[in-house]
Amino acid sequence: MSNYPDRGLHGHLVREVGRRIISGEFPPAATIEIDRLEREYDVSLTVVREALRVLAAKGLVDARPKRGTFVRPRTDWSLLDPDVLQWQFEGTDNDAFLANLAEVRLIVEPQGARLAAARRTEADLDALEAALASVTAETSTESIIDADLAFHRALLAATHNELLVRMEHIIEIGLRTRDLIVHAQGHRDDFLPPHRAVLDAVRAADGDRAEQAMRALLEQAARDERQLRP
Repeated sequence: MSNYPDRGLHGHLVREVGRRIISGEFPPAATIEIDRLEREYDVSLTVVREALRVLAAKGLVDARPKRGTFVRPRTDWSLLDPDVLQWQFEGTDNDAFLANLAEVRLIVEPQGARLAAARRTEADLDALEAALASVTAETSTESIIDADLAFHRALLAATHNELLVRMEHIIEIGLRTRDLIVHAQGHRDDFLPPHRAVLDAVRAADGDRAEQAMRALLEQAARDERQLRP
């Protein structure tokens, strides 16, 4: 999965209509008026149709003969699609959405750490070490967040399970949100030890300890976010 490019007329339209569907402005079963979108966004019929094809691939809309294009129920949406994830986060009830993400991370990442401990290569360990070193070296909040994300991506990569690796999109949104809150407050000292504990356990090929360390890391992250969230 990858994000649809948010550039060009149809890329912009994909994002705008997708967000309006996710927010409920275009509710399930509502008809998408193609001519209205043409006028509202000053785009051609070709651009609108291309955008709707992309949204159909994400499960958000469907086109039927004599019925036109309509919004599909939420149960049909590709909720793990990177764009759909992002649009959900940008919605009004993102606290509930982030809570769901946190639950998924707590299920996926500790087991991912256990697998990484069993399957990691020297190259995997080097990638994890480099990501952790970057956290120490960086000074800007955005750079620290990127380094943190690189660590979690490297951990999933170390599982050598291609389906788990694709879970990075779920992890990224929850992680970036948490890090923006925590690292903006300068809590880097609390951040490093739990990550080091995960890496040390993976390096030692200790699956039990790696799983426990990752679970502790995520639980601490949740506590930090609750304490610092405005």
